[in-house]
Amino acid sequence: MKVYNSLTGKKEKFVPHVKDEVRMYVCGLTVQNYSHLGHVRGAINYDVIRRYLRYKGYQVKYIQNFTDINEKIVARAEEEGLKPMELANKYAEAYIDDLKNLNVEMPDYFCRVSDNIPEIIEMIETLVERGHAYEAEGSVYFSVESFEDYGMLSGRKLEEMEAGSRVEVDASKRHPLDFALWKSYEEKPNWESPWGPGWPGWHIECSAMSLKYLDGKLDIHGGGTDLIFPHHENEIAQSEAYTGESPFVKYWLHNGTVDMSGEKMSKSTGNFYTTRELLEEFSANEIRYYILTKHYRSPIDFSFEELKNSRKSLKKLLNTAEELDNLLDKNEEIDQDDRLFLQEEFVDKLKAHRQEFGEAMDDDFNTARGMAVIHNLASDINSFINSEDFELGRNTRQLLREARKLLGKLAEIMGLKLEVAGPELESGKFAELVDYVVKLREEAREEKNFELADRIRDDLQKMGIEIKDTPRGPEWKLRSSDNDGS
Repeated sequence: MKVYNSLTGKKEKFVPHVKDEVRMYVCGLTVQNYSHLGHVRGAINYDVIRRYLRYKGYQVKYIQNFTDINEKIVARAEEEGLKPMELANKYAEAYIDDLKNLNVEMPDYFCRVSDNIPEIIEMIETLVERGHAYEAEGSVYFSVESFEDYGMLSGRKLEEMEAGSRVEVDASKRHPLDFALWKSYEEKPNWESPWGPGWPGWHIECSAMSLKYLDGKLDIHGGGTDLIFPHHENEIAQSEAYTGESPFVKYWLHNGTVDMSGEKMSKSTGNFYTTRELLEEFSANEIRYYILTKHYRSPIDFSFEELKNSRKSLKKLLNTAEELDNLLDKNEEIDQDDRLFLQEEFVDKLKAHRQEFGEAMDDDFNTARGMAVIHNLASDINSFINSEDFELGRNTRQLLREARKLLGKLAEIMGLKLEVAGPELESGKFAELVDYVVKLREEAREEKNFELADRIRDDLQKMGIEIKDTPRGPEWKLRSSDNDGS
């Protein structure tokens, strides 16, 4: 397996610190508002990466953070008439709900800045003692000139950054690009520190918490491409200056942005749809499908039309899963099936698709190719069960179980739900009644009374019961609503 490491700018063989274990930290949300597609795109991408690593046999420890105190949170809280921590809790809980509604597995731990102030202060004190940071007017700044490799992640030289810097001049800084580790703040909420009351700077929180919760051994650090500079650049500088060890992270992974009309979705510009708004019109399956048909490193130019097309493509996969389930639910089967040539060919195709999926995901978690493999698998399943030579014998039934298991497993890695959970009405007396009506339609067709047969089909269609004529005879199902992708 190879992953693209933003630090080196190339794909590298994936070898974690500890065999069969992966320690993964992903930058989370500043909880000042509801999440939007740009936020949950990263959550979905790293959720799939985590799922695939587990599929490969790794034990994965996954940590994500909440920035629950800063100037924006204080300002937003004042607008909403809440205390800053009340506002942070409100939107942290809302984000967790959004993730659950998108079938994103929860991290092993959500760490919050407000719960880790002692660790952050200890890290800052050490950086000051080692000459990498200095106090000025109650705040503490990291000295970028003290870290020789500053700029290694973004590929920039300090002199070039200084020349082109648009950083507002701050007389208390020794260098324009020095960044705050601790910010002086007199009003509540604040915390006491050796430099006076205040709260942590943005960058230091991720370093302190990732080192704490992952025991200083980070295999993967994820986040959006917009975080490469300055956030992740600063994380590297302060973390390696603190530990004296390099590298701070083995593999830096960065997902692309979600753009609207060429601009990044952003709360500050207001050009975004909240996750909740999208979930009112689209299912979790559809949103995930839309995101995962793009490579995680590629930017997405948001399109409602493309999101609607995802519904149609996803429906094909759901139909295949449902057809397999219907066949496997049938009690009747012939005593034996002798279509061995058809079965052997199908077995080979199943093996090939499993291998192709692994090759796609082993190539820097290429979900776009992986999704194409799932569609090809579904297409081959449909060809197999709808062929003229198909017979539902004991061997064939076992093959269908294997096919359904494989389709379900690959979909599960993508976080897609292909379980077709029909209403309870599909069983019992209701099912018997529909079977009886379908049988009457077949009798009408045999008697060439096509007008009656068509009227029965159309009337059932109006009731939400869809009949499909197959080589195995007519099959029916309750039709789901158009936007039901889950």
